[in-house]
Amino acid sequence: MVITGAAILWFGWFGFNAGSALGASGLAASAFTVTQVAAAAAVLGWLIPEVIRHGKPTTIGAATGAVAGLVAITPAAGFVEPWAAIVIGLAAGFVCFLAVDTKARIGLDDSLDVVGVHLAGGVVGALLTGVLASTAVNELSGGATIGKQTIGVAVTLGFSFLATLLILKVVDLLVGLRVPEEDEITGLDLSQHAEVGYTLQERGGSPVHTGPVPSPGPDHERVEADSEVRR
Repeated sequence: MVITGAAILWFGWFGFNAGSALGASGLAASAFTVTQVAAAAAVLGWLIPEVIRHGKPTTIGAATGAVAGLVAITPAAGFVEPWAAIVIGLAAGFVCFLAVDTKARIGLDDSLDVVGVHLAGGVVGALLTGVLASTAVNELSGGATIGKQTIGVAVTLGFSFLATLLILKVVDLLVGLRVPEEDEITGLDLSQHAEVGYTLQERGGSPVHTGPVPSPGPDHERVEADSEVRR
């Protein structure tokens, strides 16, 4: 499922980057090409340190590396040449691997690796755009300098932090930010939605789901049915 999702995301990203040219032009073709190249390079940028640190590559690591490359090349698509896309991809894969690995060690609650991949990869791509942008690809590339890109990254980080903090405060006042610990252990699929998120198949053919059954609620009959399946 992870690989399938990554493949669909990779395919869709061509429309995201090349489509920004708003036409079938040379600039669109360039953006399309560097999107592919950077994503492929980022897979290697992730897998190499993963093998060094953990002894073997993983398919989830490869998929995550590809997403890191797609994120990083987005600000640079339409501004850099293919060789520069390789540099951006390798750098993004490596940096994002370190960020995600650090997250696991410090206990950061980031289950989707938004900080480790999208934040870190976005910063890498935005900064390297200022270094590698080429007027041979886009005449507007002359305005992309490392100084301007750094200011842009800093402003974006500051705005995003303050806006997110405000949203969290409002949500916390209205409904709270987290469900009770018991509901987290049970799983939000059951405790909040009375649905089975993952159904596994036993050798005997009887489907089971993981996690305890929540206490009775509005959908008690549905949950009870799930409980019978589990038993």
